[in-house]
Amino acid sequence: MLTDSELIENILNNNSQKAFEELVNRYQLLVTRTCLGFVNRYADAEDITQEVFIEVYQSLKNFRKESKLSTWLYRIAVNKSLNFIRKQKRHNNLRSIENFFTVGNSSKSESIEIASPKSADADWNIEQEEDKQMLKRAINSLAENQRIAFVLSKYHDLSYKEIAEVMSTTLSSVESLLFRARQNLQSKLLKEINK
Repeated sequence: MLTDSELIENILNNNSQKAFEELVNRYQLLVTRTCLGFVNRYADAEDITQEVFIEVYQSLKNFRKESKLSTWLYRIAVNKSLNFIRKQKRHNNLRSIENFFTVGNSSKSESIEIASPKSADADWNIEQEEDKQMLKRAINSLAENQRIAFVLSKYHDLSYKEIAEVMSTTLSSVESLLFRARQNLQSKLLKEINK
């Protein structure tokens, strides 16, 4: 099996599609899991993953090899995920404004889609799903840097040093971000539970 450096060299020097496919196969799950740590739907995470690998293909010649390839991929995945969330918020805000002005004047009945569990998942429990959603909302409400550090630490088991590389910051900043993230999450979850 080729090292990451050899794989990159094959892609750049030989313009090898097979080498790029190998890179995608090697890191696709890591990128998808990273994106899923930020977005709620698996389909969205897959779409973002495709965008990540398109950007990787287009900018691989600019990869300076100062960090590991996986660190670079994490950074791109985090940025793409956050951009997706920002676009979704803007889109939802526009739809809310649009609905505000049309709800009373429309003859169509408003419907709300509720995500249902996969039928094959017999162990699915509504209460557990609500708890997951409450945790996801709490994580999404964290300040952006806290959320990034928390997701990379808890969902991807990255070390503080690796998180610092991905976020282009210091170890002490990562420690501080994670400490504040845990405090804020605890506070938000306690408020939710006591409602």
